[in-house]
Amino acid sequence: MVVLAVHGGAGGDGPWRGMTDADPQRVACMQALLADIGQRLASGELAASEAVCLAVECMENEPLYNAGRGSVLDAEGNISMDASIMRGHDQAAGSVVGLQSSRHPVRAAERLMENGWPVMLAGPAGDVFAAENGVEQVEKAWLETQLRRAQWNKWRRERLRPGATDEEDALLDHDAEHDGWGTVGAVALDVHGNLAAATSTGGMTGKPPGRVGDTPIIGAGTWADKHIAVSCTGVGEAFIRTAAAHAVASFHKDRSLESAAEAMLDLVEPLGGRGGVIAVNQKGEVVMPFRTMLMYRGWYRDGVVDVGIGPSFLQSS
Repeated sequence: MVVLAVHGGAGGDGPWRGMTDADPQRVACMQALLADIGQRLASGELAASEAVCLAVECMENEPLYNAGRGSVLDAEGNISMDASIMRGHDQAAGSVVGLQSSRHPVRAAERLMENGWPVMLAGPAGDVFAAENGVEQVEKAWLETQLRRAQWNKWRRERLRPGATDEEDALLDHDAEHDGWGTVGAVALDVHGNLAAATSTGGMTGKPPGRVGDTPIIGAGTWADKHIAVSCTGVGEAFIRTAAAHAVASFHKDRSLESAAEAMLDLVEPLGGRGGVIAVNQKGEVVMPFRTMLMYRGWYRDGVVDVGIGPSFLQSS
């Protein structure tokens, strides 16, 4: 059994109100990467760690996701990106914090993982390392989109809390004011039974410069070992305080994968940890629970691609 699963973030309150004009582009991104990378994973061409890195890179390229190009702006109007990756069979990991010029933060994290030491780099040193290890560098103007600038302008004008505009498609003039989705992620099981997970984010609109969420923290936003791979999305501080991704692995030792994921969401909820999680185990079981209005998500398994936004999956392909 080979599995590739991805998420594009979770957020919102109340019932799902259906697809927006921007959602077909997000869905098309998920469908294309799952079909391509999933087939390459199934053929044995890709190991799990490379599959999750490529999947996240695809979402970092899609400007309607909040990672890489299209990342949200912090309180000073700048872009600051975080990412992490973990390989299950040896628990090797790489993490970057506060990158500002690397096109693919997840690839910078992957290069750290392959390098073996250190596990984490922050700020300009992370971009320097990325450049020295073949990760493309870009200008801020390339990373920033009109949508994210419009969200930031509204955040600043109306003095909203950080993240208040992140669920809002400014091009659609929505008025949502909830904590928003802030990550993309992937988990995979390859033909050799190896697992891996990766996560990437631009954070939340109006975040204080230097703020770090759960995404780059191994065990909070990302975890993989010989038995499970996990990527989280939601209000990062609560996921940090509970070591949420690792908690799924711990719960899974004596309960089903579904029960383990739900138990983690129960754990973060009292701390304001609204969000979701994707996880796959060595048996090829995969779960994608969320406690928000929606979560962009999809998987490839047995040659079939399924994607969803609200409570139900869309048509399979």
